[in-house]
Amino acid sequence: MASAALLLSGCNTECEKENVAQTAAEQQNFKWKLVTSWPKNFPGLGTAPERFAEIVKTMSGGRLTIKVYGAGELVPALQVFDAVSQGTAEMGHSGAYYWKGKTPASQFFTSVPFGLTAQEMHGWIQYGGGQQLWEEVYAPFNILPMAGGNTGVQMGGWFNKEINSVDDLKGLKMRIPGIGGEVLKRAGGTPVTLPGGEIFTSLQTGAIDATEWVGPYNDLAFGLYKVAKHYYYPGWHEPGSMMEFTINKSAFEKLPEDLQTIVRVAAQAINQDMLNEYTSRNQAALIELKEKHGVDVRPFPQDVLTKLKALSDDVVAEVAASDELSQKVYQSFKTYRDQVKAYHAVSEQAYINAR
Repeated sequence: MASAALLLSGCNTECEKENVAQTAAEQQNFKWKLVTSWPKNFPGLGTAPERFAEIVKTMSGGRLTIKVYGAGELVPALQVFDAVSQGTAEMGHSGAYYWKGKTPASQFFTSVPFGLTAQEMHGWIQYGGGQQLWEEVYAPFNILPMAGGNTGVQMGGWFNKEINSVDDLKGLKMRIPGIGGEVLKRAGGTPVTLPGGEIFTSLQTGAIDATEWVGPYNDLAFGLYKVAKHYYYPGWHEPGSMMEFTINKSAFEKLPEDLQTIVRVAAQAINQDMLNEYTSRNQAALIELKEKHGVDVRPFPQDVLTKLKALSDDVVAEVAASDELSQKVYQSFKTYRDQVKAYHAVSEQAYINAR
C-alpha cells in the first residue's frame, strides 16, 4: 500500500509538472517575422501572406502574431529561403523553383512545364504523397514547407517581338525562372532570373526582351503593357504555379500543438483563397488589357509549343536524374500526372471541350 501510494504520488507530481508546462506554453505569446519575395501588399502574391497573418492572429486570440515584410524590407526577394533556414525570420512566402541551386528537387513543388494544373497540384501535395516528399527535400535546411497559394495556369508572357516560329526564340533575353528557363535556353534563348519588382525597368531599358510574370491580374498591376507589345498564351512553363510558406522547423516545434494546427489550417485556407482570387480577378483584368489598353493577345504557334514540350520533357528527365532524391520526387510526380491526366481527359477536359 505504501509503495503504491508513493508511486501514485510520484505520478501525480510528474503529471502536474507536465500540465503546468503545457499551460505555460498555451499562455505564451509568440511573435514571428514572415519575409516574402513579393513587393509589399502586391495583389494576390503579396496580400496572401498578409491575410494569412490576420487569420492566425484571430484564430489564436493574439497568441501568435506575424509581421509580414515585403521583398527587400528585411531580406532581398531571392534570399527568403536562407533567411528562414537560418532563423532570421520564422517564415517565408515565395516559390520553390527559386531554390533549384540548393536542391534541384525543389522545382517540382512550384510548377513543371506542361505539368500539373492547380487542381491537380493540390491533389498531389495533399493526397498523392507530395507533401511528405516536399518535407523530405527541405529537411536538411531545417525548413517545413506548406502550400501557400496558386495562381492557376499563367500567361505565356510579354514580348517585344512576334513569336512566329521556334527560331524567334533564339537570342531572346527573357525573365523566366525554374525549369522553364532551362527550356528556353535549350531553344536558343537566354533565361534571366529577376524578382518581380525589377521586371518593368528591365523591359523598359532593354535589359530583357521579354518576360513572364503571372497573368492579367498581376501583369496589369505592374503596368507591363506599357513596355511590351505582345501578350502570349498559354503559360506552358507554369500551368499551375503553387506558392509556398516556408517555416523554420525549430520555431514551429516550439509552438504548442493548438498553434501548430492553426498555422496549418490558415495555410490551407490561403492556398485555396489565392486560387479563387486569381480565377476571379484575371478575367476582369484581361478585358481591361484588351479593351482599354489595346494589348495584342495571341496564342503561341502550335509548332512552338510542340518544340517546347519536347525540350521540357528532356530537361525534366535530366533534373530527375541529377540526384536520388530528385528521381524519387519525379517518379511520384510522373505517376500522379499520368493518372490524373487520364482521369481529367474524361472529366474536366471533356466537360470544358463540350461546354
